Amino acid sequence: MTGEGPWPGGAAPAHGPVDAAIASRRSVRGFTSEPVPAATVREILALASRAPSMTNTQPWRVHVLLGATRDALCREIAAAHAAGEHPEPEYAYYPREWVSPYLDRRRQIGWALYGLLGIAKGDREATARQHRRNYDFFGAPVGMIFTLHRAMDYGSFLDLGMFLQTIMVAARARGFDTCAQAAFMNWHGIIRRHLAIPAEEMVICGMALGHADVAEPANALVSPRAPVEAFCTFHGP
Repeated sequence: MTGEGPWPGGAAPAHGPVDAAIASRRSVRGFTSEPVPAATVREILALASRAPSMTNTQPWRVHVLLGATRDALCREIAAAHAAGEHPEPEYAYYPREWVSPYLDRRRQIGWALYGLLGIAKGDREATARQHRRNYDFFGAPVGMIFTLHRAMDYGSFLDLGMFLQTIMVAARARGFDTCAQAAFMNWHGIIRRHLAIPAEEMVICGMALGHADVAEPANALVSPRAPVEAFCTFHGP
């Protein structure tokens, strides 16, 4: 499949296509222009709607961006970013204070990515240029913007997270790749205007979907994972 990543330890998953889709999912940061049929996107979203949610509230809303609509939104956000605008996000995604081991992991993956791209530490111009690629969905032909109603609370963020993961796994099962993108949350004003999103809906994140570009250096990135023993405690026999 396009864009498969290594399974921890180098061995392929042993329990079928679901394991294969989960193990090969990664954040792709360079896509080809090969189109994805709208019917396929609809099929992926229909399957992902089976994700669990609090008392079946299904709080997610999705805006799928294709063609000229996608391009117009991308152009305006990229121009605003290049002009030095720094709008405030509608919610706190990042912690107010970073602590270990989370800060260490963040730095590790950041410098690994920049190393692949040849971006030196302190090169703010190149860093900004790479960050701006978010706003073209890294070249993916399909962009998605996800929102939640402001009446919903933390539980719905959990529900949306499960919905997003199900989209990404369903996409991998069909040979596509994705990148979930918190970067879009800052640009809710522009996004709201382009997509006629009502005031009661909060812009949460975006997602790119398409075929990975094998020539993109960033796609050689392999993100490490902590062993089960590092995050799990078994209680009982």
